[in-house]
Amino acid sequence: MWKIMLIVGLLFFILEIFTPAMFFLNLAFAAFLTAGVALFITDFNLIILSFVFLSAVMLLILRPILMNLKTDKSQKTGMENKYIGQIAKVISPITKTSGAITIYGERWEARYEGEGEIPEGANVKIIGNESLIIYVERID
Repeated sequence: MWKIMLIVGLLFFILEIFTPAMFFLNLAFAAFLTAGVALFITDFNLIILSFVFLSAVMLLILRPILMNLKTDKSQKTGMENKYIGQIAKVISPITKTSGAITIYGERWEARYEGEGEIPEGANVKIIGNESLIIYVERID
């Protein structure tokens, strides 16, 4: 019976890979622990009862911990850390619909939400992004 529970645990683990909801991972852990219990207990009803109990414990205790680890936003990465707040050089006049900047030797499409146009050669501050478009503001 322990081999069956080991296979069930592997199936739950594979399911978690395809649906990363931190739900099936808890069931996989419960199945692995039940496989350990099944080494010592041969009664089918007790094994199923232990799987149900361990699943409930894992869902109540382990899932909140895993969800907090998954959604930890304490470390900024990507655009927020590298570009936002930095000064860039305008290489093509920036308006609400067109323009370009250069920063760190990279060319980026840029937009200015204010009135008018930011001329080529001016310095701007990066205030945000939406996909591959960087939004800037004038530096006076």
